[in-house]
Amino acid sequence: MTQSVQHPTQKPTLDWVAVFFFGAVHLLALGLAPFFFSWSAIAVCLFLHWLFGSIGICLGYHRLLSHRSLKVPKWLEYTLAFIGALALQGGPIFWVAGHRLHHAHTEDEVKDPYSAKRGFWWSHMLWIFYPDKQFFDADQYSRYAQDLAKQPFYRWLNRNFLLLQIPLAIALYLLGGWSWVVYGMLVRAVLLWHSTWFINSVTHVWGYRSHPSDDNSRNLWWAAILTYGEGWHNNHHAYPNVAKAGWRWWEVDVTWWAIWLLQRLGLATKVILPPAVVTE
Repeated sequence: MTQSVQHPTQKPTLDWVAVFFFGAVHLLALGLAPFFFSWSAIAVCLFLHWLFGSIGICLGYHRLLSHRSLKVPKWLEYTLAFIGALALQGGPIFWVAGHRLHHAHTEDEVKDPYSAKRGFWWSHMLWIFYPDKQFFDADQYSRYAQDLAKQPFYRWLNRNFLLLQIPLAIALYLLGGWSWVVYGMLVRAVLLWHSTWFINSVTHVWGYRSHPSDDNSRNLWWAAILTYGEGWHNNHHAYPNVAKAGWRWWEVDVTWWAIWLLQRLGLATKVILPPAVVTE
């Protein structure tokens, strides 16, 4: 599935553009949120956190595009990828390529883009601030997601995901004013970033293991709640192509509920289910 990742020729340097961008969004969210609070804005923030996080990232980018755990019509696949791009976590080719490398070389300090063995904060967010060219240069990472890179729509979405935030902000302003913009854009982005990053960091440190996978992946209940099921990470690393992350009845997997609904509607087929073991 993947080609050999080359050892970096030099130590990655701090990307001040990334530091400024992420720092500015965090500061604006913290500084403006108290002054633009409204219950409708909170509702919009939570709704978009679910829509972009569970439907866009967890279902679209992760279980569908990265692992092909299910099959949906092309129009729906593109719609889910578009929603994922609105999450402001990179384009689909970038995201999928990095995630596939994470699974192919889990916790390898060179080949895994966000290896937990390099420390909690590295796997959580510092890997973005010290970008390795092999994981951030499109000409290099695209080879790990060639199935997407050969499609014009995904190439366009990969280039323009950041610009999509402009019409989103305009729509939120027209519908609810500045409070919806602050909570729907800034607060939502910060919360969703850290929710997603928790899977790279905390679920490789804390939690229980149901399967003897060749890494330190863990199942962590509170991370699963924040990420709509992705926190059952040991289950996922043991069987990455399975569409259902929560296997036991009490391992709540909200994203799976959406997949189940799509299956019942006839829109999801070839859904890969867990083996009969360890599902009680």
